[in-house]
Amino acid sequence: MTGALSLEAYLAERSLRVETLLRASLERLASAPPRLRESMAYSLLAGGKRLRPVLCLAFAEAVTRGPPPPLAEDAACALEYVHTYSLVHDDLPAMDDDDLRRGKPTNHVVYGEAMAILAGDALLTEAFALLAGGPEPERRALVERLAAAAGATGMVGGQVLDIAEDRPAEESYLTRLHRLKTGALLRAACELGVLSARGSQEQLSAASAYGEAVGLAFQIADDVLDVTASPEVLGKPAGADAEAGRHTYPAVLGLEASRRRARELVERAIAAVRVELEPSDGPLTALARYSVEREA
Repeated sequence: MTGALSLEAYLAERSLRVETLLRASLERLASAPPRLRESMAYSLLAGGKRLRPVLCLAFAEAVTRGPPPPLAEDAACALEYVHTYSLVHDDLPAMDDDDLRRGKPTNHVVYGEAMAILAGDALLTEAFALLAGGPEPERRALVERLAAAAGATGMVGGQVLDIAEDRPAEESYLTRLHRLKTGALLRAACELGVLSARGSQEQLSAASAYGEAVGLAFQIADDVLDVTASPEVLGKPAGADAEAGRHTYPAVLGLEASRRRARELVERAIAAVRVELEPSDGPLTALARYSVEREA
């Protein structure tokens, strides 16, 4: 899984599986108001990299040395529900006020601001309903990890740091911000994969270290792409961070130093899983490198 072609095939196969699981999960909501279901599905099924659920499944596979258990598939869906809710809310006029997401009009542009808020609320809540709904004793630990990653000391806390008016243009602040806003959910994806497959404490620690490094590398790559990629490639306006006055890694460290920092983090992530989960190059290695080599 080290070459671009093999990674492309891996991502395509796993993303298709995630897409199938997400569509099936929405069938549980048949009694919800149709307009709400439509708004939820609009953003949830809009495509995208599916990196978080794919990482979850990849770590479960690394533990089992085979197919992921059904619990890992529930965890993968829950992660994408939470991630999608965060995008819907981030795009709102009160937050980033974006009109495009993945090359399509954002949820609030299509369904209105009130419905977008409610769709995000529903996606977040249903993520935990999906994750908690089963007899396996591991589900409680999964719920706790996901809640911590998504809540006040995780993703939401990171968003608060991001919109603070007095945020300093310092690397330490940026790192803290992105470890919460982006990194917490990516780290949780790796951890949930190990926990759902009943991995060892050593494997869980390795997954945490990998997720911590990849989460930060992914955000640095995002900041670099916002400076270097075209709107057509990004599927949203380029240069939005600078226009909004946000501090980014290229603005604070410089473009080349940012790229170098991202590559260092990727190598740290790969080293973290070498002993307990992936002794030689495989999906985890390829996914770590993809996090900074991607073009969008």
